[in-house]
Amino acid sequence: MPEIEETAVSELEVTSPDRSCRVVRIDNSPFLIGRGQEIGNHLLLDDGRISRQCAAIISEDSGFILEDRGHRRGIFINGKKIDRAPLQNGDAITFGLEQSYEIVFRSRSDSESPVQNMMTLIGTVPTTVHGTSPGLGKLTLLLEATSLLHSDLPLESVLGSMLDHAIFITHADRGLLMEHDASGFLRVRLARGSHGVSLSGEVNPSQTALRQAMQKKKSVITEDLSVADEALQAAQSIVTQSLRAIIAIPLYAVARTNSTNAANAKGSPSPSEPGHFLGVLYLDSRKPTAFSRLDRQILDALAGQAASILDSARLVEQERQRMKLEQELNIARDIQQALIPHGFRDYSYFEVTGIHTPCHAVGGDYFDVFPLTDDRAVIVVADVSGKGIGAALLTTMLQGAFSGMTPGTDPVQVLAQLNRFLCDHYDVGRYATMFFSLLDRNGRLYYINAGHTSPLLMRAGQVSDLVTEGSLPVGLVPEATFAAKTVDLMPGDTLALYSDGITEAIDPDQNPFGDERLSQVLAGKQHMPLAELQKDILQSVETFCRGASQSDDITVMLVRYRPEPSPANP
Repeated sequence: MPEIEETAVSELEVTSPDRSCRVVRIDNSPFLIGRGQEIGNHLLLDDGRISRQCAAIISEDSGFILEDRGHRRGIFINGKKIDRAPLQNGDAITFGLEQSYEIVFRSRSDSESPVQNMMTLIGTVPTTVHGTSPGLGKLTLLLEATSLLHSDLPLESVLGSMLDHAIFITHADRGLLMEHDASGFLRVRLARGSHGVSLSGEVNPSQTALRQAMQKKKSVITEDLSVADEALQAAQSIVTQSLRAIIAIPLYAVARTNSTNAANAKGSPSPSEPGHFLGVLYLDSRKPTAFSRLDRQILDALAGQAASILDSARLVEQERQRMKLEQELNIARDIQQALIPHGFRDYSYFEVTGIHTPCHAVGGDYFDVFPLTDDRAVIVVADVSGKGIGAALLTTMLQGAFSGMTPGTDPVQVLAQLNRFLCDHYDVGRYATMFFSLLDRNGRLYYINAGHTSPLLMRAGQVSDLVTEGSLPVGLVPEATFAAKTVDLMPGDTLALYSDGITEAIDPDQNPFGDERLSQVLAGKQHMPLAELQKDILQSVETFCRGASQSDDITVMLVRYRPEPSPANP
């Protein structure tokens, strides 16, 4: 098995389910990842849900490639499932599992090692006449802090130790690591005093210094506040705490090149812009101090290390949240699919078929057919405003309301109660169009149309709208009233019920499929088997759209009235 040449240093930052961290160097190609040692894995992952032959990292001339070797749940890079894909510095690798291993790929040239970077940064360390270096002690501390990145310590321990090093180097009284949270505010993640003491209770950093560092996007380092600018001198927190020295270093993720301005007028690359703002490294003291050039550069290096750790933690957390949301959506989808009819029972006096295709993981369309008595069946199709989990929840509520109906229930009253409930709970922010009907064995169709698209009636080769007028949607207006109408179906009559995802489906030029085109698809096909007719409708819509992305759910239900023949006269 070939070893990787020492022209690059490539590592994996591995976060275990217990949140402990370690760094593993990629020193073989292929570098095998999986559960179990007996098959030669280089990175062992102790999680029974992970396949024994899980993944491999392969070194090629173009760089490193991650390859799925048969993991059941799939391999993901930055949340995207892959079979084989290149790895870039900072990529997050996950396994489609909750509370499992999370890995960040790191790659740099040997010249980018911590020691070499630091020596390049500080230049030649000055020496005394006796040949000793006053800066070597501080440089040693920095290298110790850098080595923490390669330890198995938990994240908080690594950050705490790096903050302790910063306090020691600057002789500060206290240090804070402040993180930029999702609400846009800075929160204190860690607070330490001298000698590694953790600070509890309220801390009061200088908001003026923090604001200046964020606005200028660069460090604010004031060695003696008595000669600082007036804004800092007058800051209340500085005055009340008698502060004399302050350091505020903004932390950013790895800089990204501005791809929209990749080259200037001379053709050279544009400068990198700061990446995502992560937080601030803050230190202060009640005594004035003096920082040498080496001290400031060591602080910058420590801040860079802290930013790297926070950035990795942010990516891991984003992936964890994405996986959690995906899991919840999968559960919601499974529940919704289980509630939607998949094949209908046989009815002696009509045939029925239907299909629902959500445009997202879960949809807002609902349809159902179920017997109310031996001689009467409920047929309903509805379309809830909006998409996603909110719409899916409302469709489930509608299904519960209708499935609880008894033979003596008045459908008009059911819709009126639903309307009042939704309007009273206006913060739900949803309404539903609906076609509700009862089909009797004798062909009498009793129906209420609440703002829904009219079903199409196929009769004697002709296609026409069943409904010419209707009520408002359910849940839109508190004062809405609902009226029922009836129509007598003839043997062979077919009803096409659908949601507006059919007629509003668009082609690449944004033209809608439309009602007229649907009527043309149905014309002359009143004797076609319902399954074939449904397939014809869906195929016509798909052909029309020519691959254009759709933004609405598609639902079709076909009902054909076919009464039992009358018994022969004796």
